[in-house]
Amino acid sequence: MEAQAGITVRRALELPALRRGLPEVVASEDQLDRPVRWVHAGEVPDIASLLKGGELLLTTGLGLGTRPADQRNFVRTLAERGIAALVVELGGRFTELPAALLDAARSSGLPLVQLHRQVPFVTVTEEIHTEIVNGHYAMLRSAEEVHRRCTELLLRGGGAPDVLRLLADFAGNPVFLETPDGQLLYAAGQAAAADPVQVWDGLRRQRSGRAPELPAGGVTVDIPGGGPGPGAVRARLVILPVDGPLEPVHRIAAERTAGLLAVVLMQARQEEELAARGRGDFLTDLAEGRTTAEDAPAQARVLGFRPADGLLLPVVMRLPAELIPPGDWAVLVRAVQEELTTVGLPVLMGVRPVEGRVPLLLGLRAESERSAAADRVAAALRAGVERAGLERAGVLPPAVVVGVAGDWAGAGPGLRHAAEAATAAQGLPPRPWYDARRLDIDLLLWRLRDHPDLAAFVDRAIGPLLVHDRTARPPLLPTLEAYLAHAGRKAETARELHLNRQTLYDRLARISQLLATDLDDPQAVLTLNLALQARRHTP
Repeated sequence: MEAQAGITVRRALELPALRRGLPEVVASEDQLDRPVRWVHAGEVPDIASLLKGGELLLTTGLGLGTRPADQRNFVRTLAERGIAALVVELGGRFTELPAALLDAARSSGLPLVQLHRQVPFVTVTEEIHTEIVNGHYAMLRSAEEVHRRCTELLLRGGGAPDVLRLLADFAGNPVFLETPDGQLLYAAGQAAAADPVQVWDGLRRQRSGRAPELPAGGVTVDIPGGGPGPGAVRARLVILPVDGPLEPVHRIAAERTAGLLAVVLMQARQEEELAARGRGDFLTDLAEGRTTAEDAPAQARVLGFRPADGLLLPVVMRLPAELIPPGDWAVLVRAVQEELTTVGLPVLMGVRPVEGRVPLLLGLRAESERSAAADRVAAALRAGVERAGLERAGVLPPAVVVGVAGDWAGAGPGLRHAAEAATAAQGLPPRPWYDARRLDIDLLLWRLRDHPDLAAFVDRAIGPLLVHDRTARPPLLPTLEAYLAHAGRKAETARELHLNRQTLYDRLARISQLLATDLDDPQAVLTLNLALQARRHTP
């Protein structure tokens, strides 16, 4: 745990090679705990341009210059470069260090060391570099030990929370696993330390409810998701310096642990998807009559669905094939399941990737809850799709269809009806959810979509109007749709279309003329309504 990326200036001065030079710290002794990344020896005035920061610079002073201004500038540029310390060997250029050099080192906070005896710089370099490499090795070995212990823990059946606890003990600070959008999944801390969840909540309150901002000195590591886009990052591992500072070894350990957590989360998602597929198979068997109403309650209890004595509400979400690639079903399952926890009712959710369906059963206490429950579950399903990053521009949104509430005997037929209606609902004007009871005509027309008589019926009923709209302006089909939607009420139709009455009358007359029909005839109105609905399901 104490392994560092380098050694300190203080430790370097304790090594035999520098100790033989009788080192004396003459400036900024309070900065001796600076880390030494590397050792460099040089005698040129602009040596700072050759350095990257963190070096311990060895020199005999030949490049310091003779003027006080040059000496001060030499120290200033080294301090700006961020070197660890300046070590000057007396005897070659100086018998004692110039006052300008001392003053500049003190004012810039740069540790300045003078050697009273000559030492081979190559020996100093070799000795310190060996110490640095050994420190790196010890640090990697320490991080590797954490990785080994985490691996053994997982092989013994442990999970992500156990891995986080082990990492928290190693780092001496709380550790968190969060979603890419900052939602907390797991938290772990040392036994005697503050509750890590309280730490997280405190940071969240400081940020006005948004995801906590990482404090200075914290560590964050992405957990890879193995895919492009939304799946590129599955989660994030965060260590916060609450109980003590974090060292480089803690970041290395976190990076090693991230790979293990990626496997754990991937396995968990695969298991979640497999479980959801199993529930989808049960619901499909129930819908298609392969599972009887007598056997269904016991099987549902095994799957974790235990509704109170009441009604069952079938719901089906249908997703267009181009909306969700096969590999994204695990992401969708997790997102939808998390959103469904807000519904406040018993829910059994499954998936049927081949058909692109998400079937559900909800437990209701009474029929009066149906509408409110449908609102909540439809909102949760849409939020899950959005959270999974599956919305696509130019692609139809998912269709959510709510069936008829009933007992177990009616649950199967209700699921089947809702599933078929959900397929027929695609292409209809978007709604938060569709009532399966009001989609029967669309369902019937959808079943006839490939029959040539249906296309012929549409052509006979509204074909001349469609031909007109391809070449003339304004188009008249929207006027007919609005007129029929308002059941022939001309005032309401005019308001929706933002037309004055005379313009509406002229357009309706033109429609009657084109279609050779009477818009006041109930039979003609029925035919036109059916034709408009059938048009949605024909090529």
